[in-house]
Amino acid sequence: MIRPSYIFTSESVSEGHPDKVADRISDTVVDAYLAAEPEARVACETLVTTNRIVLAGEVRGPRSVIDGLEDKVRAAVRDIGYAQEGFHWAKADYACHLHEQSAHIAQGVDAAEGKDEGAGDQGIMFGYAVDETPELMPATLQYSHNILKRLSEVRHSGERPELEPDAKSQVTLLYENGRPTRALKIVVSTQHKEGLSSRDVEALIRPYVLSVFPEGLITPETEWMVNPTGAFVIGGPDGDAGITGRKIIVDTYGGAAPHGGGAFSGKDPTKVDRSAAYACRYLAKNVVAAGLASKCTLQVSYAIGVSKPLSFYVDLHGTGQVDEARLEKVLPDLIGGLTPRGIREHLKLNRPIYARTAAYGHFGRTPDKEGGFSWEKTDLVEELRSLFGAKVLAPAE
Repeated sequence: MIRPSYIFTSESVSEGHPDKVADRISDTVVDAYLAAEPEARVACETLVTTNRIVLAGEVRGPRSVIDGLEDKVRAAVRDIGYAQEGFHWAKADYACHLHEQSAHIAQGVDAAEGKDEGAGDQGIMFGYAVDETPELMPATLQYSHNILKRLSEVRHSGERPELEPDAKSQVTLLYENGRPTRALKIVVSTQHKEGLSSRDVEALIRPYVLSVFPEGLITPETEWMVNPTGAFVIGGPDGDAGITGRKIIVDTYGGAAPHGGGAFSGKDPTKVDRSAAYACRYLAKNVVAAGLASKCTLQVSYAIGVSKPLSFYVDLHGTGQVDEARLEKVLPDLIGGLTPRGIREHLKLNRPIYARTAAYGHFGRTPDKEGGFSWEKTDLVEELRSLFGAKVLAPAE
């Protein structure tokens, strides 16, 4: 039974957060390899700290890619906006410790005579969608992302040069009858130039924060906390070390849904941690977009080297117009049986489309003409409605 009234919170972090800098670099490496060879394999971890960038992991692809990686990595850091004394895109020490993929891993994943491509690892992955926002994402997380995306836009444009790259946000909403009705608390911590007080920063960012919320959600009673610790001048990798894969809840559903535990960034699409999580989001989003439920959670599981999933589970949280057991039989076949190859081919994942996913969430984004965020398409809606003949739910307001 769905609890009708409650308070819920989600957070986001900006592209300049140290962990997100690491994610961006790792996904830049993935893109570099996939651009050179669509079947390349990458498992890249990045560490960033005060004027230091360290890459490590396993790869399989053209050796020439490594020769050009440093320039691509530095360009990514420059694009984020780091030209500070403690972390500078051109001056940071760079070390690359990428090496060839283990032959024992390769033999389990690669297709062979009589054997389809296997999953790159064991594990469980989840997908989720809910009709709280037009993006079919949890409202607390979507608004947290939107705050930081807006602040990033005005920083990059030069409209607000006082802002620096590192930032975090957090949104707390009151839910009544299962719907978000009021913002109770908004927390924003953003790095800034010298000489600004917390009060100055709040006055500077408040109009941009207000612009991302629907009318009426923020009220005079909404509590604001902007840079609550005081000055935030030293930030990014100079203020705190960053490592790939440490913001998996920010990357997914803000705590509103389960998470299998595997990070996305730095992994090529044979890794089901990434591709199967994308596939589950794709299916869950289409279920909700088709009006078959107002909320949907999916789980899939794999064994390393085995192509077919071990299990597939659907939960419509009491909001469904159709039988969950029937969905469990139908949905996998809509995306190649949820095999690693079926997922990659259906969503066209063997493309250099991953650096753009590294900040502001992998879900709730707009599919682009280069093939990015293909898992956000709702191109299964008509087929699902035809298959189930379900009464279509009213869309979220």
